Amino acid sequence: MSTQKSQQLGRTLWAIADQLRGAMNADDFRDYMLSFLFLRYLSDNYETAARKELGSDYPALPATDRRAPLAVWYAHNPDDVPAFEHLMRRRVHYVIEPRHLWSHIAELARTQHDELLTTLGEGFKYIEEKSFNSAFQGLFSEINLNSEKLGRSYAERNAKLCTIIQKIAEGIGGFSTDADTLGDAYEYLIGQFAAGGGKKAGEFYTPQPISTILSDIVVLDSQNPAAGKRQKLERVLDITCGSGSLLLNVRKHMGPHGIGKIYGQEENITTYNLARMNMLLHGVKDTEFDIHHGDSLKNDWNLLNEMNPAKKAQFDAIVANPPFSYRWEPTDALADDFRFKSHGLAPKSAADFAFLLHALHFLSPEGTMAIILPHGVLFRGGAEERIRTKLLKDGHIDTVIGLPANLFFSTGIPVCILVLKKCKAPDDVLFINAAEHFEKGKRQNFLRQSDIDKIVATYRERSEETRYARRVPMAEVEQNGYNLNISRYVSTATSAEEIDLQAVHQQLVKIEEQAAEATARHNQFLQELGLPLI
Repeated sequence: MSTQKSQQLGRTLWAIADQLRGAMNADDFRDYMLSFLFLRYLSDNYETAARKELGSDYPALPATDRRAPLAVWYAHNPDDVPAFEHLMRRRVHYVIEPRHLWSHIAELARTQHDELLTTLGEGFKYIEEKSFNSAFQGLFSEINLNSEKLGRSYAERNAKLCTIIQKIAEGIGGFSTDADTLGDAYEYLIGQFAAGGGKKAGEFYTPQPISTILSDIVVLDSQNPAAGKRQKLERVLDITCGSGSLLLNVRKHMGPHGIGKIYGQEENITTYNLARMNMLLHGVKDTEFDIHHGDSLKNDWNLLNEMNPAKKAQFDAIVANPPFSYRWEPTDALADDFRFKSHGLAPKSAADFAFLLHALHFLSPEGTMAIILPHGVLFRGGAEERIRTKLLKDGHIDTVIGLPANLFFSTGIPVCILVLKKCKAPDDVLFINAAEHFEKGKRQNFLRQSDIDKIVATYRERSEETRYARRVPMAEVEQNGYNLNISRYVSTATSAEEIDLQAVHQQLVKIEEQAAEATARHNQFLQELGLPLI
């Protein structure tokens, strides 16, 4: 039921977005709308916790009084505010002043108040700098409240925001404000904006079915997946986390207490902010995640630069959907980098293996890594062949999963999932060719739940099936020059049916005899009727 309500809420908000954005670029409007949804969640979560803490002291206002109850309490109890806010920082890990709450902002919008724009700007700044125990600088940096896209004058911009916020408030008024409902609606909107062709769509959105496959795989026991899910993952990492959906999927699989801490890195400032909002909106406390804004290939995150092996950051599960065949600048300094020096550098034209090696370096001995890559990494030569060969010889590539084409918003090319481990038990590589298992859509193809379950079950049991999955001994992989082209090992082609020419000839002779007999009978009837014969 929660999923249905989330999708219904998502569709409602999407319809509002489609109606209101007008000439505004879809990417720009996305940032406004998702920020307002985020503010709604923070506010409602905060007010719910405040009502619980204050008990009978929480003001009960009549329906005609549209003030925020917390604003009334603040006004009547100024001396108690510091202690209350200190308590709230312990309970929900943040504070929002009453005049910055969504209920107050929505009331300003309803009454077309000329102070809405100013109040909203101050509220965003307060949340960035003072709400949380650790500052979330730049959380709303992509929201330009003074943009001429909203209007040329202050009055026009204020009026536009009043309309947008009022419509959103009306649209979500009848829905639950819990983290599951609003969080899933947030994810739904991200997907809809990506499908709608936003400029940045391909940079940050992993289709939910693919995200589910990766999450299902990395939570299983590394050495014996058939044993089921691990009890605890201390650290989970996504090196190109986008909006954070992959990390949140892993958390959903493990439960809120099944993960110690979530880590992510994202270079794009817009999606970095989306990821931080997404974490908080899904009920992940600020102490339970760490999202870094930076370039994974340059490794500018201090957390991942500890040179002491005893203190090196290691992760029990790593998921990634890096940009496909990304052009990068491999330098002499990077050739000596601890992440690449034992394997060599990926070519300038495609950083796929650079992302893979970066992530693999930080995988724990008992961890599992799943990364989405273009098929080229499986068979391209040169530097990529050398990297692939060493990874195979060292026993790090566990499973190769081929997916159908046209699953992504940003590209129609088929992709694969590589599952890697530092310590791999079986001396073979499992190949799963799922290229023909999907539902065809008008603009995209889709993985059905049955397709997802089949892939994960095959990985978990390491089972084999004709034209679908096979365990290939390392000796055979070596004979093929360490080429991992899936069709070499699991072909979906069907052999042509063998034709028995002698049997076909006899069948044709029989047909000719039957035709002659039929013609003779027919002519007999014609002769009796006095008609010309055929």
